[in-house]
Amino acid sequence: MKKSKFSLLLILTLVFSLFLAACSGDKSSKTDEGNGKGGNAGDVAQEIKAFDQSEIPTMDTSLAEGSTSFTYINNVGEGLYRLDQDNKPVPALSDGEPTISDDQTVYTFKIRDAKWSNGDPITAHDFVYAWQRAIDPKTASPYGPYMMSGKIKGAQAITDAASAEPPKPYDVKSLGVVAKDDKTLEVTFEQPIPYWADLFAFPTFYPINEKFVKEKGEAYATNKDNLLYNGPFVMTDWDGPSDTEWVLEKNENYWDIDAVKLTKMTFNSVKDPASAVNAFEAGEVDITAKLSSDLVQQYQGDDRLVNKLEKTVFWLKMNQTGDSAGNKAFQNVNIRRAIAQGFDKEAFVASVLNNGSLPANGQMPKEFVTDPVSGKDWREVNGDLIKYDAEAAKASWEKGLKELGIKELEVRFLGDDTENAKKTAEYFKNQLEKNLPGLTLKVESVPFAVRLERDNAQDYDLQVAGWGPDFRDPMTFSDLFVTGGGSNRMGYSNPEYDKLIKTSLTQLGGKPEEYYKSLLQAEKILLEQDAAIAPIYQRNSAQLMATKVKDVAAYDYGPDYCYKWTSVAAE
Repeated sequence: MKKSKFSLLLILTLVFSLFLAACSGDKSSKTDEGNGKGGNAGDVAQEIKAFDQSEIPTMDTSLAEGSTSFTYINNVGEGLYRLDQDNKPVPALSDGEPTISDDQTVYTFKIRDAKWSNGDPITAHDFVYAWQRAIDPKTASPYGPYMMSGKIKGAQAITDAASAEPPKPYDVKSLGVVAKDDKTLEVTFEQPIPYWADLFAFPTFYPINEKFVKEKGEAYATNKDNLLYNGPFVMTDWDGPSDTEWVLEKNENYWDIDAVKLTKMTFNSVKDPASAVNAFEAGEVDITAKLSSDLVQQYQGDDRLVNKLEKTVFWLKMNQTGDSAGNKAFQNVNIRRAIAQGFDKEAFVASVLNNGSLPANGQMPKEFVTDPVSGKDWREVNGDLIKYDAEAAKASWEKGLKELGIKELEVRFLGDDTENAKKTAEYFKNQLEKNLPGLTLKVESVPFAVRLERDNAQDYDLQVAGWGPDFRDPMTFSDLFVTGGGSNRMGYSNPEYDKLIKTSLTQLGGKPEEYYKSLLQAEKILLEQDAAIAPIYQRNSAQLMATKVKDVAAYDYGPDYCYKWTSVAAE
């Protein structure tokens, strides 16, 4: 693993942390030095340095999952559409809007003149190959089946054939995407999809150069030399998933290069928020990763503090598969309900997070989607579905233990190895062990990439998992937990829930009122009836950003940030 060039810096800033804290004083009165206020743009080096909390798990668009990978793929890649600075999907590699059939199921796109970073032209065939690769069960894409099944024609049939017992033959060429010629792409949906433009702005649908992939073989996407780029930037330094430093530079072959101001971005993975803040105050970095609660309070009122109520909701996943004691216990609805009601969410967001995050009592976030008739927010319509109730939790716990014929239970709690994640694990261990007598939580803190691997392998009992939307529609949350779904990964299954999701996907796309009611009911089954997950909070993110850094696009769904329009102003 390559060592970060910031390693020595972080050691030194820790040594000087007391000095820096003493000198910070009233941060709103800082001069224009270091990371103070930016002035007018001039002949300023268009370079920034930033921190992230984790390494990049993968840059393969077919294998990516999680906002870290999606964010960097979005900055070095591009699809038919791209989210603009206002969170709206706009044509990117699509040369204008598509031609749409009368029944709104067939879309024909013209591909603009654009090049890969090696000079090869981008063609419609690159999209066909990428989508077929993502849906192919042999690829084991976590997002391909999830994003395409029930939407792109033929996708569900391919997934069903491969998962049948015994497996049935399938042909990825039956997927509803065809290159009519080098510049014409035809896409066929199963039914009208109101959020189609959002889908095509998502990294899973980005094109891939087939010739390059086959030349690289198993080395494809393992580091910066084994990738091609077609977005605003290229990677000039990244040694793979274990690398703690990576560099992005302007892509000279990008079709919209005039819109790109930055010439270079250097990122480092730093898990300790205090170290990150010290480096920020020393002027060695322009953007920190998300701050811990104690640091957020220190910077209240500072115009370098950037707050955002995200549309991301976190919950406890209770894995019902596997042979561990916890896996078997979570097959019992009373045990699940006890966990879901057994921790104080208000206290958690106030004491552990303390960053503006909100307690969550449902799967869907606030301020994301609204009732198509009344215009009311989803959470106002469906209300609080599962709340903290220590007495009810204890009663369900005792009933569940009796049904299982046990008096004690040890559960493995899987979490990340960041300081914030460790604090979260400690809180849940204290809360659940106190409120549910006989429960022991065994905390297992691992790197983010390892946690993803174990989640995919369903090698855990209990874990905190978050979901940020991939497109602006309730379905981005609702279909997560269908039986055998690619994002389920906890063994939950309810035929009634599955039927509601399938009906919404296949029959109600053009009936917004019925579509909305169907998904409202699905959420009630998931939480009120089955207690399949335990909602915790809706995240508010807080980070420090130098005021000289302008126009970082922050997104409600898909990637977290885009730097296409970002610039550095004069200090």
